[in-house]
Amino acid sequence: MNGTWISIIFDLLICISLLLGTFFLISGSLGVLRFPDVYTRLHAATKSATLGVAGILIGAFLFMYVEHDVVSGKLLLGIFFILLTAPVSGHMIGRAAYRSGVQLWDKSIHNEFKDVYQQSKDTSK
Repeated sequence: MNGTWISIIFDLLICISLLLGTFFLISGSLGVLRFPDVYTRLHAATKSATLGVAGILIGAFLFMYVEHDVVSGKLLLGIFFILLTAPVSGHMIGRAAYRSGVQLWDKSIHNEFKDVYQQSKDTSK
């Protein structure tokens, strides 16, 4: 009796993880299509990729552990590297876009990087 409850709980965790991952990937795709400028689209793409892929990989890891009694190091490394590299790459792409002169959306209210970027340009001359 105790083993069936644990199995049901793990099955629910797997389903929730896969559904949340799918939700984040679909909502990020809609954000990439609907948002007005490069920076907001980049935000939607990197957040959804990080959370969506990590959720799906966590679901796959739990499935492998419950069904086959295998602890997959490859899935753990995949989760770790997605959580580590996706936000950093999104930041670097956004920074490169800003430095190359890609304009913010017309209705953007505040540009926090403008003063920092001007100071770094002035000191590099």
